[in-house]
Amino acid sequence: MTEQSLRRGGLILLLILLLVLFSGGPGLSVDVALADDRTESSPAESLVDYDRRVTEEDRKHWAWQPVVRPALPSVRNEAWGRTPIDRFILSRLEARDWSPAPAAKASELLRRMHLDLNGLPPSLAEQDELERDPSAGHFDRIADELLQQPAYGERWARHWLDLVRYAETNGYERDGEKPFVWRYRDYVIDSLNRDKPYDRFVLEQLAGDELPDADSETVIATGFYRLGPWDDEPADPAQDLHDQRDDMIITISQVFLGLTLGCARCHDHKFDALTMHDYYRLSAIVAPLQRPVQGRSDLAAPAGSIEQLARLRDRDRQIAELSQSREALLQPARQSLLESGRSGLPDEVVTAFLKPAAERSPAQQKQVDQHRGALDVNAIAALDDAGRKQLTDWGSHIEQLRTDIPDLPQGYFLVEKPAVVPASFLLLRGRASNPGPPVQPGLPTVLAARQPDFAAGDHSTQRRLTLARWIAHPDNPLTARVIVNRVWQHHFGEGLVRTPSDFGVAGLSPTHPELLDWLAHWFVHDAKWSLKELHRLIVRSNTWRMNRTGNAPYAGADPENLNLWRFPYRRLEVEAIRDSMLAVAGRLNRNMSGPGVYLQIPEEALEGHADKASIWKPFDEAEGSRRTVYAFVKRSLVVPMLEVLDLCDTTRSTDKRNVTSIPPQALTMLNGDFVNQQAAHLADRVRREAGTEPAQQMEHLWRLALCRRPTDAERSAMVNFMNQETVAIASADASLSRAVAQQKALTQACRIVLNLNEFVYPD
Repeated sequence: MTEQSLRRGGLILLLILLLVLFSGGPGLSVDVALADDRTESSPAESLVDYDRRVTEEDRKHWAWQPVVRPALPSVRNEAWGRTPIDRFILSRLEARDWSPAPAAKASELLRRMHLDLNGLPPSLAEQDELERDPSAGHFDRIADELLQQPAYGERWARHWLDLVRYAETNGYERDGEKPFVWRYRDYVIDSLNRDKPYDRFVLEQLAGDELPDADSETVIATGFYRLGPWDDEPADPAQDLHDQRDDMIITISQVFLGLTLGCARCHDHKFDALTMHDYYRLSAIVAPLQRPVQGRSDLAAPAGSIEQLARLRDRDRQIAELSQSREALLQPARQSLLESGRSGLPDEVVTAFLKPAAERSPAQQKQVDQHRGALDVNAIAALDDAGRKQLTDWGSHIEQLRTDIPDLPQGYFLVEKPAVVPASFLLLRGRASNPGPPVQPGLPTVLAARQPDFAAGDHSTQRRLTLARWIAHPDNPLTARVIVNRVWQHHFGEGLVRTPSDFGVAGLSPTHPELLDWLAHWFVHDAKWSLKELHRLIVRSNTWRMNRTGNAPYAGADPENLNLWRFPYRRLEVEAIRDSMLAVAGRLNRNMSGPGVYLQIPEEALEGHADKASIWKPFDEAEGSRRTVYAFVKRSLVVPMLEVLDLCDTTRSTDKRNVTSIPPQALTMLNGDFVNQQAAHLADRVRREAGTEPAQQMEHLWRLALCRRPTDAERSAMVNFMNQETVAIASADASLSRAVAQQKALTQACRIVLNLNEFVYPD
């Protein structure tokens, strides 16, 4: 055998190995024979083959099991437990002869509770109230009050927006704005503040337009499907359509079910019992959804039920008929005035009016638009009494129609046209150009003992409603587990399952499986899917109220704190950091809802753009001082402060943000325009409220920013800094008065405090 033959044989062997590798190997994998020769078996037999690959052994994975409430464990230290949560945590610790960390200080706990639930530090009045009553019962009342404040929805909505890949533009080259997408953000905030049951929250986002009681709110909720990036000029439109569906499938499965079903697009899942058939069943469910567009422009649509939309169409038809009658009555009078020279308009405007609309230049059309009102006033005056009365009657009728049937809010969502239901296929290798057998809508085989009946309704396929009802059903083994784990994660920094969007075989097992199931069962059956009740249960526990003091032996044996022997040490998200600065500086604008606001952005960030005025609107400090959840998020131009402090990747579902420590963060916090502006505002507030004596100023500053009084050493160090800084500033500029130099020194002191770790960590 020649050397060339050996090389050729080696290449063939390598290709065979690669084929086996990328087809998934044995077990749950793509059927190579099906991909290469679809004539070997019928389409129906092929799909049955896929379902048969899921075995009873596959169904034994812990996350697929029904949620059953376990008994509360026994503990030796009965007095420590305030809630059932404490018994589960303590029993694990006592099994190792460990003890939980002591309770956090009252001032630390107050700040932790406010930042956790509302994302803002407590006020001086709230601190004073705590000093009068630091009891555990008082903290319970604080939690109740915080959960009733609008700030709660603003804080926790951001966590949900991370999951659903919310942004206000489409990404890609043009990165066009998504019209009225902010209504979805406002829907989430309002739903959380009203404590909408989570099962209803799920139903509305997945099938709000198909619900029997659908209305504008539930239709706006379905904007969930449309939040992802969108390429307005794809190279391969057919493939792009499936890419859009893939984005929906990935987000639905991860957010609500903790499943990575997107991995089954091109081959069966490598680890979980999820087949390509399962993937394309879900694709068939979302396939009827269509995007309202006009060319490359993304369009909004009126949000309402079928009945509301029908009434609106009928109203608009009547208004159009009345408007046509009005035009028919007025046009002869207009024409007579124009032709007779009695219109009172300049000659060039008359010429523009008399020219057919299709022949007018843009300048002439602008003249017509500007002077139409004046011409109509004269035309109406030229009518007889009967004509003017007729116009008045028609106008009154139009106004009454608009009053009786007001406009529906515009929303950003996909729509279904039941007369056009596309056929769905299993796409071989995930390519739109390579369809396999046809696929009907369905649920993952490993989770569905039998497939539901996807019966179509009168106005839609009802496929999404069938899916939504299955996901939101109390017996679904994943839905409640996934959401209680997410809430736990945002209170403790890590979930009981530390892969919050992957409850599959490759995900991490729960650290406290019995606690997870107890919480999931309690959430559905006792709390009736109430997220606020879940928050109350968690923040009332002694587990959540522990301090974060280290313990060397425990840390050596459990460095990741998997057993929760202390409260975790974690940094605030950028939204809470920015909002806290605005709050302590006294500049926070508490206006809610509406279009996204443009934050201040460095001019350098706009240098690469040809049209700087259109890429980013001018900064208005009052509007830009609203909570960060209302900030306009442009996918191709993220505000540098948000980006450097670890805002999530908005192109995909983010279950847990990165927490990095990099030099640009320190530079942004020390030298950034926003931080320095707030330091100046905070200095003004401190001087206004505490006077000019440095020691009193430091006392006030510490309470505003850190929610505690400074120690003697801290106060002394900062007073010395203030004195030295005042001298240095005055020496550098002899024209400054001592009072001005002192105020500038106070600003620098405020900047120091805003940069303390203690400010950007809850406690």
